[in-house]
Amino acid sequence: MRNLKLLQSLEFRDIQAPGQPQCFCLRAEQGTVLVGSERGLIEVDPATREVKNEIPFVAEGFLPEDGSGCIVGVQDLLDQESVCVATASGDVILCNLSTHQLECVGSVASGISVMSWSPDQELVLLATGQQTLIMMTKDFEPIMEQQIHQDDFGESKFVTVGWGRKETQFHGSEGRQMAFQMQMPDSALPWDDRRPHVTWRGDGQFFAVSVVCPETGARKVRVWNREFALQSTSEPVAGLGPALAWKPSGSLIASTQDKPNQQDVVFFEKNGLLHGHFTLPFMKDEVKVNDLLWNADSTVLAVWLEELPMEENSALKAYVQLWTTGNYHWYLKQSLPFSARGKSRVVSLLWDPVTPHRLHVLCQGWHYLRYDWHWTTDRSAGDHSSDMANVAVIDGNRVLVTVFRQSVVPPPMYTYRLLLPQPANQVLFSAHAQKSNDLAVLDATNQISVYKCGDSPSVDPTVKLGAVGGNGFKVPIRTPHLEKRYEIQFENSEDQEVNPLKLAFLTWIQEDVFLAVSHSPSSPQSVVHRLTAASSGTDDEHGQLTVSSSVTVDGVIISLCCSSKTKSVALQLAGGQILKYLWESPSLAVEPWKNPGGLPVRFPHPCTQTELAVIGGEECVLGLTDKCRFFINDNEVASNITSFAVYDEFLLLTTHSHTCQCFCLRDASFKTLQAGLSSSHVSHGETLRKVERGSRIVTVVPQDTKLILQMPRGNLEVVHHRALVLAQVRKWLDKLMFKEAFECMRKLRINLNLIHDHNPKVFLENVETFIKQIDSVNYINLFFTELKEEDVTKTMYPPPIASTVQRPGDPAGRKVDLICDAMRAAMESIDADRYCLSILTSHVKKTTPELDIVLQKVHELQGNAPPVPDAVSAEEALKYLLLLVDVNELYDHSLGTYDFDLVLMVAEKSQKDPKEYLPFLNTLKKMETNYQRFTIDKYLKRYEKAIGHLSKCGPEYFPECLNLIKDKSLYNEALKIYPPNSQQYKDVSIAYGEHLLQEHRPEPAGLVFARCGAHERALDAFLAAGSWQHALCVAAQLHLGADQLAGLGRALAGKLVEQRKHSEAAAVLEQYAQDYEEAVLLLLEGAAWEEALRLVYKYDRLDIIETNIKPSVLEAQKNYMAFLDSQTATFSRHKKRLLVVRELKEQAQPVPLDDEVPHGPESDLFSETSSVMSGSDTSGKYSHSNSRISARSSKNRRKAERKKHSLKEGSPLEELALLEALSEVLQGTEKLKDEVHCILKVLFLFEFDEQGRELQKAFEDTLQLMERSLPEIWTLSHQQNSAIPVLGPSSTANSIMASYQQQKTSVPGFGAELFIPPKLNKRTQWKLSLLE
Repeated sequence: MRNLKLLQSLEFRDIQAPGQPQCFCLRAEQGTVLVGSERGLIEVDPATREVKNEIPFVAEGFLPEDGSGCIVGVQDLLDQESVCVATASGDVILCNLSTHQLECVGSVASGISVMSWSPDQELVLLATGQQTLIMMTKDFEPIMEQQIHQDDFGESKFVTVGWGRKETQFHGSEGRQMAFQMQMPDSALPWDDRRPHVTWRGDGQFFAVSVVCPETGARKVRVWNREFALQSTSEPVAGLGPALAWKPSGSLIASTQDKPNQQDVVFFEKNGLLHGHFTLPFMKDEVKVNDLLWNADSTVLAVWLEELPMEENSALKAYVQLWTTGNYHWYLKQSLPFSARGKSRVVSLLWDPVTPHRLHVLCQGWHYLRYDWHWTTDRSAGDHSSDMANVAVIDGNRVLVTVFRQSVVPPPMYTYRLLLPQPANQVLFSAHAQKSNDLAVLDATNQISVYKCGDSPSVDPTVKLGAVGGNGFKVPIRTPHLEKRYEIQFENSEDQEVNPLKLAFLTWIQEDVFLAVSHSPSSPQSVVHRLTAASSGTDDEHGQLTVSSSVTVDGVIISLCCSSKTKSVALQLAGGQILKYLWESPSLAVEPWKNPGGLPVRFPHPCTQTELAVIGGEECVLGLTDKCRFFINDNEVASNITSFAVYDEFLLLTTHSHTCQCFCLRDASFKTLQAGLSSSHVSHGETLRKVERGSRIVTVVPQDTKLILQMPRGNLEVVHHRALVLAQVRKWLDKLMFKEAFECMRKLRINLNLIHDHNPKVFLENVETFIKQIDSVNYINLFFTELKEEDVTKTMYPPPIASTVQRPGDPAGRKVDLICDAMRAAMESIDADRYCLSILTSHVKKTTPELDIVLQKVHELQGNAPPVPDAVSAEEALKYLLLLVDVNELYDHSLGTYDFDLVLMVAEKSQKDPKEYLPFLNTLKKMETNYQRFTIDKYLKRYEKAIGHLSKCGPEYFPECLNLIKDKSLYNEALKIYPPNSQQYKDVSIAYGEHLLQEHRPEPAGLVFARCGAHERALDAFLAAGSWQHALCVAAQLHLGADQLAGLGRALAGKLVEQRKHSEAAAVLEQYAQDYEEAVLLLLEGAAWEEALRLVYKYDRLDIIETNIKPSVLEAQKNYMAFLDSQTATFSRHKKRLLVVRELKEQAQPVPLDDEVPHGPESDLFSETSSVMSGSDTSGKYSHSNSRISARSSKNRRKAERKKHSLKEGSPLEELALLEALSEVLQGTEKLKDEVHCILKVLFLFEFDEQGRELQKAFEDTLQLMERSLPEIWTLSHQQNSAIPVLGPSSTANSIMASYQQQKTSVPGFGAELFIPPKLNKRTQWKLSLLE
């Protein structure tokens, strides 16, 4: 669905040269043109418009002086730096353009009619006047000469075994003799020049020759190979023309054929059989085809035609037509009319061998023309929903328009076509945003036909529907009508006669205002014309466009683009410069286009497609070259882009990697676009999708989600790009257009949670609007079934930019319940009967399904007759409910309602066997009500409700109830049922206490026993738990005697001593056993010096001070001194070793990058406790370590946990072990502060000042040593290394792996906390100032 658009044209008029031009060829490297005439050879440079060389042949005798000579071929030889010229008289001449030296390398006495070189210039073929072919090498050494007419078919002659021969077929009334009649082909056409025509295949392996057979007088095409062996002869074709062109890609040979009522371009295969054709748009005997030419990439076929004289003195015309194909249909894309007489008569034309879409034309009056075309898609550029996404395709005098908003019609079909009086050359849509469906067509006579959409007073005969419509079909498409046909008034009418394509880049920029570009014929300049419609008096159908103003630009304009939003117009020059055309200003100035930095924009390479787009608030120029390089302003963004389109705020691109990417331009920047296009291996979420190989963007349907792509073979594909879909859905949701959003999301499989999650507050406020717009019970149920707690805007569909929507602070897990409740309330208020099924769904889909309410509603439906005809019956509701809920679950819930009618109704819809459930239900019906409900609840495993119902059945059922309570551990629930003073309450409590004792929880058991009055059991429980206060309280309630109380006290004291609670044990002995001496000894054992002194003075036993207290205090002081010495020595030793280990670690070589885990006892530990180790880390040792680990018991695991940090020198985790040991020493010393403070006070009191000062000094020195060492041991760098991996832009794969291996051997996941230094509490006042 592409057209050929003129990129630029170049003219060189009135070349000063003698004679008349006859043929020409190109010098691709020099960019010059060699023209042969009856006087000699001329080399001209079209770019500078000068004659570079002029070589006369008449003076050398190669051409006659009377002007009757003829040059039949000119070929530039690249490797010989010469030009080969063949004359009709038979001379083959080599001409050196540098020295102007001529050399005759061969001569044919009978003359030469054709000289043809192979594409690789290794062979040359000459057709002589004696009807022979001579093949020579590039050095003009003859290889072979053969007759041009051959009787044999060739080496590829078909072999037949007789099946289906014409002689064996039935011939009806014609008789069998018709099979043996030879069909004589017609003779050559009257206008045939009867000369041989030669064409080579693109790879030079074959060539074809078209000649007139002397026997039949008809043309035949013979195919020869490179070794000059005849391969095949064409089948007899009546009316075969002389033109011949082999497609460079090698598949077909093009020629022409005159048929009874038409003239066709036909195609031969290499075997000589016909294969396809297309019809030229002329009547029979109206034109003759002079030549056919394929361009270099085989995409365009040029047909050069001339009108045949019908009347005397009639103005004959010639045409150069460009044909392309797609989906097996041939389109006439460009038609260039020339005069067939006079100076404008075409002498010869050639395609450029390097630039595929460049055509060179040479005219009789020494006029040279060069045209450059490029592919373009002509589409409407509106952004509103009124734009119909029109795409126009030129096909001769028809413009085929496809309306993609309403129908996706594959080419060559179309929605409607516009019929024009002349072939169209350019189609343009209006740039006005509200009138983007209006279009104008520029035809070959430079007339502009304007078609507008709207109400037409009459049916336009030039507009006809195509693939849509027909009998019985109503077509909702409003076709345009011909508004007016304008003629463009030129100042110099001769310009159009010489150059038929006078105007390029026609743009409909405003109502009755057009812009067009023309190129200067004499200098590298361009002129931008502003064309306005002149007021016409009476003629409504025809008008005139006059050039109201013009601006001359230095440079050749090769593209013009206009923005329908900003009305900006950008011009691109051949050098890549971008200019802004200020068409609205009175002066019509042209100024350089500047980037945000204020510098002029210039594309590094000329772009064939340009667009304007607003990126990040700045208007930028986007360009795509024919080499797939994509530019934004003067920055190259990507080099693999095959097509692009700008729609609204989106940029869509297709790439060579067969993907289509969509970027939002609103907050984008050049860097983000470049990053998004360069990192193709990274998942792009909604911005990227795979497409078929070779896809190109045709158009985007505005305010919709459709993206139209065209495949290389021509067929179309509609995709809904996820980025476009989500953007459109978000727009619909913002406008509260829920119906459009829902239908789009349902059709394109977008999660329906987005309707709520896009803006929860707005949705919940407009639930009624949502329900009324959807207006379908099935759709509402579908919405309910897709609901989930996940916020899809954070997981599946994150917005392209940060959302500004304030989300309500709902508690986690309440989204589904909120939606269900809000929608149910809205549906009940609108029409509860109609939305009955949806209301049931809202109950079922809650986080905790409300099946009881649902069953109750169904039961109500069964009891009540439907009030309205459309109401849902109970049977329908139950049938629907079984789709949502498992039938067994629904049966159990119905049984839990204790309603047997409801149970039977559900059971009948299930697959259950009536022999199973009917006896069970009959048994239940015979039971007493409470016991019946108990049995049901027990069957449904609702034990809490079961014991509630069983407790109401009477005391005779209590043993059964107690057994159930014990079996299911329902003690707390049972205690709530029975009154506290009842015997049942006490029995349950005793059972509960015994249960707690079995679980080794004696203290809660004692509390339960004490509460229910079982004091003996409570005393035993408290005694086992060591709860001495509770035990003594219970003992008081039991009124124990003094001896029993003392025994209890000693037993409690023994328990407390085991728990290292010496102060509590001493209090029990003193108060309840009256044994204060034992109490003092326990206090001394627990270092409670002050409490021991209190008891000594209370009971006036001062002798104990000398016998027990002072020796204990001095002994404790010695123990503290020894402990501090040990701690200091250990701390110093570990610290010294730690510094050595770190120094060795820094000096060590990097760990080798392999997959081996460290050997030793820690290797098992990695597999078990470290979350850092990956599968590849342990792959080498799995068979050894995992087999041991799998059998390892929990006891061994705890043992390994204790041994995980080994202090053995050289172990892999020695640094961690040292840090752990140092931390333990420091924390152990920190805990001594309170104990040291207490003993210092006692030492001072007993006048042991020397021992007190010694202890205080030693403890202070130890604390200062540790405090000074903290920064040295727990350094800042080691803390950072343990937390931050070695990553970043400067890191490499090797450095990251080395860091990872180092961390693996030194800092596993379980040792990271050891790198945090322990805290010292400096506020604790432990020193005694009296001892200083």
